[in-house]
Amino acid sequence: MTLKEYPHEVLATQPIGAWSGEAYRRVVGGLREQLATEGLTQPHWWTLNHAAGAPGTWNRTTLVERLARYEDLGIDFEEVFDDLVARGWLVEAEDGGMTLTEEGEAARLRARERNLSVHRRAHEGVDEAEFVTAINVLRRIVANLGGDGDLPR
Repeated sequence: MTLKEYPHEVLATQPIGAWSGEAYRRVVGGLREQLATEGLTQPHWWTLNHAAGAPGTWNRTTLVERLARYEDLGIDFEEVFDDLVARGWLVEAEDGGMTLTEEGEAARLRARERNLSVHRRAHEGVDEAEFVTAINVLRRIVANLGGDGDLPR
């Protein structure tokens, strides 16, 4: 897709909040749409990834503490955890540590491919240096306005 070109001085006056908000809605909306095809929400996706990345390490409390700040739809994490257990995708040890089952890992990989399709579309025509610059600009704006400009852990 080709974008219309504008003079530098016109682009410099554009509202960052409007453009970053629209980008957020488009990217996150695309991700949520893809996850919904598997009957998943973003908290499902985050849980699957954390459990896969550090089997037995995360439990309900530590995951909610880690992820709640990113959830903006009022989704109940307890319901997400219960759903993943009921699907047979997640097991919890006696100490609460979460581990994916083979079925859970297969579902995570399917969802990962769906999400990657959104990321590929979002990155079309954007080279790596431009992307890094955009991320660093947004990080600086967040930090300038009192937020945490560090990368998520």
